[in-house]
Parts: sequence; structure tokens; C-alpha cells
Amino acid sequence: MFNKDVVVPGRMRRRIQNPRILLLDCPLEYKKGESQTAVELMKEEDWAALLKAEEEWIAAACNQIAALKPNVVITEKGLSDLAAHFLTKAGISAIRRLRKTDNNRIARATGATICNRIEEIRETDIGTKAGLFEVVKIGDEFFTFIVDCKEPKACTIVLRGASKDVLNEVERNLHDAMGVARNICLEPRLVPGGGAVEMAVSRALTERAHTIEGVEAGPYKTAGQAMEVIPRTLAQNCGANVIRTLTKLRAKHAETPAGTPCTYGINGETGEITDMKAAGVWEPLVVKTQTMKTAIEAANMLLRIDDIVSGISKGRGGGGGGGPSGPQVDDGDNVDPEQMLPE
Repeated sequence: MFNKDVVVPGRMRRRIQNPRILLLDCPLEYKKGESQTAVELMKEEDWAALLKAEEEWIAAACNQIAALKPNVVITEKGLSDLAAHFLTKAGISAIRRLRKTDNNRIARATGATICNRIEEIRETDIGTKAGLFEVVKIGDEFFTFIVDCKEPKACTIVLRGASKDVLNEVERNLHDAMGVARNICLEPRLVPGGGAVEMAVSRALTERAHTIEGVEAGPYKTAGQAMEVIPRTLAQNCGANVIRTLTKLRAKHAETPAGTPCTYGINGETGEITDMKAAGVWEPLVVKTQTMKTAIEAANMLLRIDDIVSGISKGRGGGGGGGPSGPQVDDGDNVDPEQMLPE
């Protein structure tokens, strides 16, 4: 589907069954001269001969196209009124000035080949895999639909809404859904949602911390506590009691024997503890993995910062003369870490 109408709406057909589609990347109009082109006409017949040469060239180009018997001609460039007249007489519907991306998608859907020169068009370049060519008026604009294609490799998703805000929201949701489908195709593994994975990871990290002595157990405990942010946020969003809900969820995971996966999480609509496997709430594994990696890398980056560089220099009072200033007394509020202590 693309936002275009036929060149001559009153005479060209807007609905064609099993069309033969020809795609062009060249203009169907006489080539205009450049800015420095000069034509010298000595008599009136020369002007008539010039116009006749242009007409004969356009007629020859349209005859070459009509010899292949296409029903629809779509070009990315211009199409003159004279060319539209010859194509209309041949029973061909024409569309001009189509975007390159739309032309490529039509080629993938119909099996046609985009031609750059009219002289090089062959029978195999005609697209015959479309079932219906139709121009439909939606609102105040015309849209061209090429549907019922055999083995299509491109498609169009039409979104309609009451306002632009609704359309933008639907488009974002569709983009997210397509991203999820792409992730599933690339990595076909799922994990339960609703904070079940985060709580299971938190439990595993806490159990790991109990087996380590000393300061090294601290990162495991802290990371385990950070994993509970997701179920806590879900409980807050649905209006449930955060403390009670997290306590119940933590107890539910603790009751599960070690080595047995626990799929219980928080229902985002009711705020109750629900088996995500039974509820059918799943998330792509690649998303969860990337989220945890990003969080850990961000924490490591913050821990590597061993100093804070300040670009603000405090003004120091004192008269001129260039003599040595007296000792500065710091009361705790005006401490300057960049100032060197007197020797």
C-alpha cells in the first residue's frame, strides 16, 4: 500500500484483477535541456519539427511499453501528459513519482524487476504475482493497494486512529511487538515474566552469599537486593501492598526445593501472586540477559570512579600587590580539595 493515485483518474482503471505490473526508474517524458542548452530556430517549421520529435520519442517509448501488455506502469520519475494519453489509449494505468523504498517493496511483493531504461525491458521484468490492483479513497486521500500476492516478501501494515497521539502510541506498541517477535526468532527461548525471574535470581544470589565469608559476600547480597526492584515496581504500579506482596513472593520462592524452577510472579492487573506459566506471561530470554548485563556494567563503571573532577574554581579575596596571602581558615563548608597545603 502506498499513498498515490493514478495519473488520469477519470480515464485510467482503478481496479485490475491479476495485473501485470511494470516498475520503472526512468522518466516517461522528454528529457529537458540543461540551463545552457541553446536551440536555434530559423523558421516556423523548425519549431513544429522540434515538437514533433518530442512527441515521436514519447510515442515510441509508450509503444515499447504497450508491446509487453502491462496493466499497470509505476515509475519513480515524472510522466508527461502526452505519455499519459498514449498509455490511456493502450488501457494502461500509470502512477508516477513513487518513492524508491515503495518501489522496492512492490518489486519484492509482485516479483517484478525495476527497469532503468525503456529499451531494456523484457517479459521477465513484468510482475505477475499480484492478485488485485486497487485504488481506494480513505478519508480525503487516495491509497493504492496491491494485494493477494503469491509468495510476497514485503507487506504494509495500515494503522488507523482517531488522532495523531493515538496513532503514535499504536505505532510504538507495534514496533515493540515486532521487536519481541524478532528476538524470539533470533533466540527462541522464553522465561516467565511478572518478576519471577528476578526473584529467582535474587534467591540464588542470596544463597550464594551465605556460602562466602568476609567482604566478598557483599556484592552477592547487594545484587540480590537490586533484583527485587522489578517485582517491587510491579506491585507499586498495580496498587498492591508492596511489603506484603514481596514477602509472599519471597516466601513462595523460598518454599520451592533447590534446583526446581519457580515460575511465580506478580500479576500486573490484580497484584496477586500468580503462576506465570499458567497465566501465559512470558518474556524473551535475550531481553532479560541484556538488562542484567547492562545493569552490572553500569554498576562497575560507577565503582571505577575514584575521584570527582570539579571544573568550578572558587574565587579568592584579597587586595592587589602580589604579596603572599595569609593562611586560609576552613570551617568545613569552604574546603577546597584542589588547594595545596602550605609547606
